[in-house]
Amino acid sequence: MPVKIRLARHGRKSRPFYYIVVANSRAPRDGRFIERIGSYNPMTNPATIDLNFDAAMDWLQKGAQPTDTARAVLSYKGVYMKKHLLEGVKKGALTLEQAEVKFQTWVQGKEAKIQAKKDGLKVDGKNAGTAQMAAEAKVKEQRTAAIAKAKADAHAAKNAEVSSETAETTED
Repeated sequence: MPVKIRLARHGRKSRPFYYIVVANSRAPRDGRFIERIGSYNPMTNPATIDLNFDAAMDWLQKGAQPTDTARAVLSYKGVYMKKHLLEGVKKGALTLEQAEVKFQTWVQGKEAKIQAKKDGLKVDGKNAGTAQMAAEAKVKEQRTAAIAKAKADAHAAKNAEVSSETAETTED
């Protein structure tokens, strides 16, 4: 039975939410599955990924083939890095302790990158909000000035009309 690690779509229209599942390759996309090993929400920035790391590792070592998107998610979370290091341990290229140290270093670097992105998004969001408020205030001032000018022109025209009428009545 060929086994795949893939995404099963949930959520409403235009708001996707995915379960990361292990399923028979002949089963429907959102149908029957063997085990649910996580979830993936691409609507957040950065995407929210909740993954049972040990279960994903176990299924990869058993020979489950991930789809392209599932492979990207597993790689992002470090499952493929860990698998690669364990293959090196099996071949004798490095010890289990060295592999664990390399993996922990990689995880810390990855977490730092993710945190930097979150912080950058937070700062950009604040800057964008203040810039948008300033732009809206400028547009409001321009509109107020245009309305005031239009009222002044209308008032001046009305005064000119009234003064011309009074001038005509005094000439008669």
